[in-house]
Amino acid sequence: MATRSVVVKVGTTSVTDATGGVDHSVLATLANDVVGLMREGWEVVVVTSGAITAGWAEVGAGRGRPHDAVTLQAVSAVGQPLLMSAWRDAFAREGVAVGQVLLAPLDFSNRGQYLHARSTLAALKSLGVVPIVNENDAVADAEIRFGDNDRIAALVANLVAASHLVLLTDTEGLFTADPRLDPNATLIEEVQAFDATLLALAGSSTSGVGSGGMASKLAAAHMATWSGVTTVIAPARALSPLSASLAETSGFGTTFRPRPERLSARKAWIAFAVASTGTVSINQGALQALEHHGRSLLRVGVTGHAGAFEDGDAVDVLGPRGEVVAKGLVRVGADSFDDGDDVVIHRDDLVLLRRL
Repeated sequence: MATRSVVVKVGTTSVTDATGGVDHSVLATLANDVVGLMREGWEVVVVTSGAITAGWAEVGAGRGRPHDAVTLQAVSAVGQPLLMSAWRDAFAREGVAVGQVLLAPLDFSNRGQYLHARSTLAALKSLGVVPIVNENDAVADAEIRFGDNDRIAALVANLVAASHLVLLTDTEGLFTADPRLDPNATLIEEVQAFDATLLALAGSSTSGVGSGGMASKLAAAHMATWSGVTTVIAPARALSPLSASLAETSGFGTTFRPRPERLSARKAWIAFAVASTGTVSINQGALQALEHHGRSLLRVGVTGHAGAFEDGDAVDVLGPRGEVVAKGLVRVGADSFDDGDDVVIHRDDLVLLRRL
């Protein structure tokens, strides 16, 4: 793992202007910021939003923004080259090349694809190329509802074992209340741990172009800090916003501290990147064995299961009260559950969610 590596995600409202077109001045500022950090020894991956908005500005002719998946996919196909051309021009002025990396859910949920994506990003780094990552909206309609790239940025941070994740947006950071509604709201400069009160501070996107809002940024920060990644939510249109975030400049953005122990890359992949295809319910004895003794989940502790999962699929593990207590990869499919191995989920394939 690089000692200083950062994934920076830039939101739609930050990379586009009032007309929906690409805001070249913001990209120029960020490119200068990124290259300056690279000269100091940082490794940087950029995750960008804005393809759909830029595409609609090109072909929408003043019409209202579409909402159906097929049109959004088509518009993304128009906007993606516009966005990449703008990023290329911005970095070319700094003498640095960029490479486009389009990712879809399969690239994270399939272990082979996950490792292939990691290798591609590593190869770009070795060539001195800045990876520009975006969702593959044009072919994956589910991705369009992925959370405005916030979650994908957290997954990429885990993928490349980054030390930092910076989410640049159109707000100053996380506040004690919605500053649009409460004039007494103040910036929260540091978060040591997540709780229900903190998560309740998140609002929703009101820009009409971004789909994430503070809720998805908090979710991304939560995921990243579980993986041992220091995370910052900060304003994109500030002077050198990435450098200021990494320097933890006083009064600039909100910094989320990572957990002391980092999940292994494999367990982080299980916890965050793989979608669950079913559930397995367990009794109190099994819960004790998992949480206090580090055991594998055995068939004797299972009280029921649901879903059409197969051997190797991810499932949620439900405790005696029906709450999700863990997630893991099963060693037996639902159809042959009663005839399979006594080990339902091996401890190496199990993540205890209540400890995260």
